[in-house]
Amino acid sequence: MKTLKIKDNTKIDKQSINKIKTLKDKIENKSLSYLEKEGIFVFPNHIKESEDLEEKQIILQRVNDFYQTGNVMGFLGFENDRLLIQSRFSSNEDDFFFKYLLNQVILSPNIISLETNINLNDEIFNYLLFFFPYYLKEAIRKGLFKKYIIKRYNDKNIKGIIDISNHIKKNTPFLGNIAYSQREFSYDNFLTELIRHTIEFIRSKPYGKLILTKIKEESELIIKATPTYKIHDRQKIINENQKRTINHAYYKEYRKLQHLCLLILNYKKHQLGLGEKTVFGILVDGSWLWEEYLNNLLKKRFYHPQNKSYKNAQRLFKNNGTIFPDFIGKDPKNRIIADAKYKPINNIGNKDYLQLIAYMNRFDAKKGYFLYPNSENSPNQCFYLNKGITYENNVVAREDTIVFKNGLLIPNNVSNFSEFEVKMKENENKFIQDLNL
Repeated sequence: MKTLKIKDNTKIDKQSINKIKTLKDKIENKSLSYLEKEGIFVFPNHIKESEDLEEKQIILQRVNDFYQTGNVMGFLGFENDRLLIQSRFSSNEDDFFFKYLLNQVILSPNIISLETNINLNDEIFNYLLFFFPYYLKEAIRKGLFKKYIIKRYNDKNIKGIIDISNHIKKNTPFLGNIAYSQREFSYDNFLTELIRHTIEFIRSKPYGKLILTKIKEESELIIKATPTYKIHDRQKIINENQKRTINHAYYKEYRKLQHLCLLILNYKKHQLGLGEKTVFGILVDGSWLWEEYLNNLLKKRFYHPQNKSYKNAQRLFKNNGTIFPDFIGKDPKNRIIADAKYKPINNIGNKDYLQLIAYMNRFDAKKGYFLYPNSENSPNQCFYLNKGITYENNVVAREDTIVFKNGLLIPNNVSNFSEFEVKMKENENKFIQDLNL
């Protein structure tokens, strides 16, 4: 198996990428929209739900003799090739920062810290298990999946079509029962059985119970809906689901869940796609993940309009100009606008300034913040908005309108994930204090 580790927002030389040429040829210059249609899991659930994650964004873009990565992290696989895209803050082969954000936003309870001394393939498999609760919750929100199935009976209360062959087999000599079949709408079907087998499979893992604690109610619903579950039927259920993909648009969440369940249950047999002819993997938008993490950190002090669900939309004008600032301060006497930026401080430039100043003007805010992950211990910066024009030689700074660049320091030179967590908590407290809220 050939494995390559790279980082987001970096350049990679052509020779390095050619180590995984088979996979590279599948994803080179391919858009996220294309890869998602091929079955790749993309967070958030659909690229259209993320303002920063454009449909045309390229995962691995060819630029002359090198390749450029974007804001996306995660892993991809095809046949014998594996590509792990880590955050640019990773060091010593461990991406504690990416794992920490996942823990805070998606994967809680904290189970990543339980990983010790595992190889890359096992780490990729663990990610599949960790994401299962998220996809099950998303699917169950649509209600339990129901499907027409054929049930066979052999009793005196005939209600369906007589099954002659079964009747002869079971009721000779005739004792009064009739063998028949009936088409019924049932929760106990090929898909819910697949989910049940996945739940039981995860439960058998060393920390499977911890993973399932986040979806206790959803798991109980599936268990109650599958009274015919038998562990020995697992391969039969897998085969049936491979033949019957969920295609109805209303059940798109169940289609994703079905795909994930098949990847998990086929892991040992196919080694995550080994020998398969489709690209598989999970990709996470770093900008979205960073913003959602900051929301968890700052939600007591800021409103957080959500463009992906179109909740709490704001407008520039009375009936026009829908906008979604990342964060709006809750104090009306000292309104603050903050913008989450998953990029280095020096890459925050003119377009970012224009947007933030427009939001500040709309909400009568005198302070605006760019909040970014800081790996180099760069000092916070502040800028006073100018007034006047150069033609009249009267440009001066406004003392009451300020834009700040505040970084949350990302720990480095740590030996394990637990140490990273402790230092991260300390840095979070300092980060909040520096905001002067």
